[in-house]
Amino acid sequence: MPAATRERALEAAVELLGAEGVRALSHARVDERAGLPPGSTSNWFRTRRALLAGVVDWIAERERADFDPAAMPAITGLDGLIEGLCAMAELQTGLFATRTRARYALFLELTGDPELGEPLRRQRREFERWTERIVIAVGIADPVPATRALMALADGLLLHRLTVDPTLDLRPTIERAVRALAAS
Repeated sequence: MPAATRERALEAAVELLGAEGVRALSHARVDERAGLPPGSTSNWFRTRRALLAGVVDWIAERERADFDPAAMPAITGLDGLIEGLCAMAELQTGLFATRTRARYALFLELTGDPELGEPLRRQRREFERWTERIVIAVGIADPVPATRALMALADGLLLHRLTVDPTLDLRPTIERAVRALAAS
């Protein structure tokens, strides 16, 4: 049961971060949002920094589980890459939108604390390596800059969709970028 309390606290913390930003994060607010007795979150995470570290680890773990490359279908052509990027973006701005907002909030908040933000940056590097392998497999030249371009484009599209236009059709932009990279 204690692990379930910790899990509830972390889920509530991510919800707070994704809905209200980093300033909303406090032990008391997490307890309230999770429906836990006062002091429950601080039993697991004594300080705000410890709570932030727990949230960072939790997000990275969930993303590894949800986007495990071994569980993904093989992508062998440009159309598959386009489909995969569109599906990933739909998930990140749909089902996982709150977590995506929380991740972005943490990236910004933790720029001055490299140690605390490392699990998120490590997760990002793993995702870049995975994307680079796909870029190579589909035959796009210069895979490192192509991967960086696709990752930057995806970040921009996700941020735009989460903050400006939740109905943005991602496919035309993703398709144009993938085809342009393949043609260069």
